[in-house]
Amino acid sequence: MHTRAASWLRHRLGRAVVLAYVLALLLPGPGLWLRHPHPLPLPPPHLTLHTAPLLLSLVLFSAGLQVPVRALGRLLRHPKALLAGLVLHLVIPLAVVPFVALLLRRTPDADGGSGLLTAMILVVAMPVAAGATVWTDKGDGDQPTMVGLVLASTLLSPLTTPLLLAALSPLLSGGYADTLAATAGPAGDGFALTTVVLPCATGLLVTLALPARRLGRLVSTVTPFAMAGSLLLTYVNASGALGSVLTRPRPLLYAAALAVAALVCLLSFALGRAAARFLRLEAGTASSLTLACGMNNSSASAVLLTASLPDKPHLLLPVLAYGLMQKTAASRVVTRLRPDPDPASAAGS
Repeated sequence: MHTRAASWLRHRLGRAVVLAYVLALLLPGPGLWLRHPHPLPLPPPHLTLHTAPLLLSLVLFSAGLQVPVRALGRLLRHPKALLAGLVLHLVIPLAVVPFVALLLRRTPDADGGSGLLTAMILVVAMPVAAGATVWTDKGDGDQPTMVGLVLASTLLSPLTTPLLLAALSPLLSGGYADTLAATAGPAGDGFALTTVVLPCATGLLVTLALPARRLGRLVSTVTPFAMAGSLLLTYVNASGALGSVLTRPRPLLYAAALAVAALVCLLSFALGRAAARFLRLEAGTASSLTLACGMNNSSASAVLLTASLPDKPHLLLPVLAYGLMQKTAASRVVTRLRPDPDPASAAGS
């Protein structure tokens, strides 16, 4: 039953995401309510429900459950692509964001586009999106390399996320620089550890501890809830960004958010593709490396942005735009870098 539900939702996930955005545009009220913390009616010690971090943890726990641990052995014996991907995941933001900041300083915006730039910094500082493994599978890419990059970047995020935030915060002006610098501490000490690493690591440990049959039952049970949680998280984040679109339209802001997100996304994928060519990787591995450079966990950045700047929900716009654009770019990458069929198989068919 759970397996059929997961399969049904997976095949309709694209349309479900679009529906979540439409719902956030037309009926943002419930999503806006869920964005705020709510105390639970329990005896002391009193607990507070934070919906978005809880949903993100569920999604990452499910991702950890589905890591093919035993398939990573080959990757550890040949770590060239893994190490290159991790280095590029750190280096590319340090090249792309200053370039975008230079362009934004030439705009008439009073703060030099610091708000939009803050949103993009929070996106590129996040680990590789778990959804990149889905695109790798669709394009017949190097799945062990992609899984390794997702897992390694996630486990290293308590170190890498604060490092990138601290390195890029001087590019901002006004209160944004102070906010991002202050966020670098909680991002490493609290958010990345408890909301990103701990759920994924727990899923990974459960994968190692359970026998195959029990693990299969658990995965089939958790996966539909995690996919539904991912859609609900999309709706909650989109409600924050789109809740005022109809009541207080700001066309210049929307155009700027789309332009900045598109530029950062395009440059990240392009630099990843150039690096794969320079390293002369085979098509499947090149596809995985390129995806890892361009696909970041935009849901995690949206949750962190909401916690850091709760009074500026419009800054979620470029984050949502990046989330959509990276999926479009991923589709192009896996199509163009799909490995050629095995000649022996083709001859025998």
